[in-house]
Amino acid sequence: MFNKKILIVSVEIIFLIFVFLLVIWPMMSLFIWSIAETWYWPSTLPQKMGFDYWKQALGLQQSLAIGAVSIVPAFFLSLMIAIIVVVISMLIAIPAGYALAKYRIPFGAFILFLFLMPNAFPQQPIFVNLLRTFTKLGLAGTVSGVILVHILVGLVFGVWITNATFKSIPPYMEEAARSVGASRFQAFYKITLPLAAPGLLASAVFVFITSLDEFTGTFFVGLPFVNTLPMTLYSSSGYNMQFASVIAIILLIPSVLFMVLIQRVLKAEYVGGMG
Repeated sequence: MFNKKILIVSVEIIFLIFVFLLVIWPMMSLFIWSIAETWYWPSTLPQKMGFDYWKQALGLQQSLAIGAVSIVPAFFLSLMIAIIVVVISMLIAIPAGYALAKYRIPFGAFILFLFLMPNAFPQQPIFVNLLRTFTKLGLAGTVSGVILVHILVGLVFGVWITNATFKSIPPYMEEAARSVGASRFQAFYKITLPLAAPGLLASAVFVFITSLDEFTGTFFVGLPFVNTLPMTLYSSSGYNMQFASVIAIILLIPSVLFMVLIQRVLKAEYVGGMG
């Protein structure tokens, strides 16, 4: 019995060390780099700490000495694009997910697979081919082109999660509403939609995070005129570790907050219905 307890405690300690090395330490390293104004090898900790890189990134000061710029325009551009992508994606995903979940549509499984394709294959050749098409249409290097690319990438979460959400709602609930005189739209609006709201919220959050962090499509379609936050992170990561760490933390904050929200609202049956 005593040996069993020692074994359990040992496994727990090893697991905690693994979690620390895999998750917590990279986060701590990012934070330390973001406040390290001077840090030379082989010193374990920075020789000088401060918030100059944060102030510069947030537009609170301007100094050419530290090699960083304000990320405020890139942040608001990324935020605007993500919000537009969520609205358009959900306008497509809700009726598509409902129809695929509630009706016998020919080749319904194949249609779902089509939404999955942009994420099922390497994205680089897909976006290279899109760039040729977008160039002919005048969409290359424009915010509109980037929004279309983000919608293409985000729809897999929009359609698949909404489809799973509507599948998890028993059909007899709408049928009961119809039996007492409600129209099909009233049954959907007053019964199905409120029940599906947590899953739809989770779907929208996934689309938002995907758009906010999307780099590959923005790189190929948006350059050189569309500079989102991930693009700024990429361009700065090769020469300024402190500035790149600040941007990485700013990108990480909404992802963590939204993941906590998803963990609270996304039910197991919604995820199970995606299979």
